[in-house]
Amino acid sequence: MRLEASDLACVRGGREVFAGLRFAVADGEALLVTGRNGAGKSSLLRMIAGLIRIAGGRLSLIEGDPERTIPEQAHYLGHQDALKPSLSVARTSASGHAISAARPPKRLWLRLDWRR
Repeated sequence: MRLEASDLACVRGGREVFAGLRFAVADGEALLVTGRNGAGKSSLLRMIAGLIRIAGGRLSLIEGDPERTIPEQAHYLGHQDALKPSLSVARTSASGHAISAARPPKRLWLRLDWRR
């Protein structure tokens, strides 16, 4: 599996956050994304997860499931914990397992570095 971006652009709140972004990361590889506050690191992850619209360019998942979208094949873990106080630890773990147990996914890693 390979995630590829070509000339990717992101616009948030009427402001261009980034444009012309290109990268490729294959199964078992890692991509380190660094930048100053507001450079678009989190926006890139949210774009891959389908939470914000791609303003330009193309994002492709090569050898992924052709019946599913990229966001359907991506797992997004934000900087805040995803625990719900109303659920027990066992229930939270069971929910996460149920989501991923249907088919063990291949792994693509994007590592974001928030150091300034």
